[in-house]
Amino acid sequence: MSEKQNGLWDWVKAFTVAIVIAFIIREFLFTNYVVHGESMMPTIKDGNRLIINKIGYEVTEPERFDLIVFHANESEDYIKRVIGLPGDTIEYKDDVLYVNGKKVEEPYLKRYKKNLFDGRLTEDFTLQDKTGLSEVPEGFLFVMGDNRRHSYDSRHIGFVNIKQQVVGEVNVRYWPLEEFQLDFFQKD
Repeated sequence: MSEKQNGLWDWVKAFTVAIVIAFIIREFLFTNYVVHGESMMPTIKDGNRLIINKIGYEVTEPERFDLIVFHANESEDYIKRVIGLPGDTIEYKDDVLYVNGKKVEEPYLKRYKKNLFDGRLTEDFTLQDKTGLSEVPEGFLFVMGDNRRHSYDSRHIGFVNIKQQVVGEVNVRYWPLEEFQLDFFQKD
């Protein structure tokens, strides 16, 4: 093989390795997601671009208030906030979240509640009202959008199966650039 052919062959090998690495990263570790809709406003807006950590929940469990992307049906993925973990009871009363009978603060909703002109952000309900069960089953999550009045979430579609539906946790917003943030709003 000539020196020119060797150089070309080296480029082909390097390109092939790069493609394989990119495929592995995209398929098994991280993926990007474009937000469609306003169910997570004001935290996440329509058109925001996010990076989803697909491997995190293979080694850890979801935590309350994580933002996750999950398969809502065969053709759509949703982004929502984890409200209920396996074994939890959930109740909203007077726009306050109660988990296992204890009041839980939701600081990420403060700026939204400040802008309300009429009524409550979240209607009163119990888990039993919305799902027919008194607690979140093992292996499932109860999720809600931050824009509670305009979110199609576990109040409507039921529980989210951790192993079968969850794509991963939102770790980065990279677009628009002026709103770039790393692991930014999960618990604050």
